[in-house]
Formats: sequence, C-alpha cells, structure tokens
Amino acid sequence: MTNIPITRSVKAIILSAGQGRRLLPLTESTPKCLLLVADKPVLAWQIDALLAVGVDEITIVAGFQVGLIETLLQQRYANYPKIKILFNPFFEVADNLASCWIARGVMTGDFLILNGDTVIEAALIAQVLNSKPAPITLSVDYKNAYDADDMKVQLDADGWVKQVSKIIPPQQVDAESIGMIYFRESGPQLFSQAIELALRHPAELKSWYLSIIDALARQHLVNSCSVKGFRWCEIDFIEDLAKAGMIFND
Repeated sequence: MTNIPITRSVKAIILSAGQGRRLLPLTESTPKCLLLVADKPVLAWQIDALLAVGVDEITIVAGFQVGLIETLLQQRYANYPKIKILFNPFFEVADNLASCWIARGVMTGDFLILNGDTVIEAALIAQVLNSKPAPITLSVDYKNAYDADDMKVQLDADGWVKQVSKIIPPQQVDAESIGMIYFRESGPQLFSQAIELALRHPAELKSWYLSIIDALARQHLVNSCSVKGFRWCEIDFIEDLAKAGMIFND
C-alpha cells in the first residue's frame, strides 16, 4: 500500500449490513461487500485504502452473513485491533439510516462514512481528508448525464450542497455523491443528533442516511469536495463488477 498519511486522528465507519439483492445470484450467500473486484473483496479495497492514509480505527456495520465478514477480518486484519464490527440486527427490515443509528456511539471527533459498496483508492480519501474545513463534506464527481439510480447533488455557486437526492430534476443536477462523507467540527454532533430524532418516527426505518444530509444541507452545513479524476466505482449491478475490475486491475 502507498502511504499517504494524515496528521490528525480520523475514524471511519463502513456501512455494510445489506445483502445486495440486485446482485443476485452472486449475493445469495455472500454479502455485497465481500464480492471480488480484481481478486480482492470490496471491503478489503476500502480497508486497505483507509489504512494507506493512516485511518486505522475502522468500524464496519454488518448484518447479512456477518460471520463471513468476521472471517475476512480475522484472516487479513488480525494485527489491526481497532478494526471492529458492529452488528445491525435490523438489516432485513431497515435501510442504512438504521446502520448509522447502530454506529452513533462511534460518531465522535472527525470521522468518515463510506457506503459498503463503493470501491475507492487511497488518493481519493486523501483528497477528501485534505478538503477545506466544513462541518460536513460530501464527496462528489461529475459526468455528462445522470441516471435514475445516481444520488444526485445540487450545488450553489461556491460549491456548498443545496440538496442531495435521487429525484432532483435534471436541470438542477450538478454532480453525484460517490458514497463517502467527512464529518468535522460540529458535523459529528449535528449528524448523530439528527439520526436520533429521525428514528423516533418508525417510518424513517426505511430511510437512507443521505436524507439527513439533505436536511442539513438546507441549513448550509454541507460543503462538497470534488474527486474527479480519482478512481472509484459503486457496485450496484453485476455489470459494475466488471467495470470496477477494469478500473482497479493494476
């Protein structure tokens, strides 16, 4: 791994509780985060990239087939005692806002949240960790057109996030979220408090955590960081595995 160390303490939370049903039959007995990209599990790509930039306190929120994830950590990361698992027992009935609720006790100090299905390179993480200060920083990339499954982002003239949602009208879309967010300053407390309040309403069990980010963005608390030119790939469909393999096959 190429070392790109950071100079401050940062933790990471990886949301990997889901099965990934859109990838069936590959995920019939294997969680999406353990599917192979260039002969290495998605989760291992993430952990290795985090370790390369000096982030070694890593919490993985797991659910479906948690035992397989535990085995991966024992086999590959036994010498990293600060890499741990939190089990989400609600993974079959709730979306990733519930995973954030499970991890809310870890949300102190500076931390990153990563979606468990996004393969990233270490240099991309370093880019985000070195972004200009803001309570919350959303990692974004740009392309010519966005499809229905993209998590779309609208930005103001200074790069602050105005809204983030899959249903932003095309004429308002400026970028897409890649599934990694950096919390600093007041961001950790604001986010964890918002999670607590949201999940007092049972309907929010089916919500994504980005609905919280969207609400905080409307309070001018969420800046963006461009990761254009850095390597990343979200694994949603079977064809994404081949795409990611081409991107990350060194």
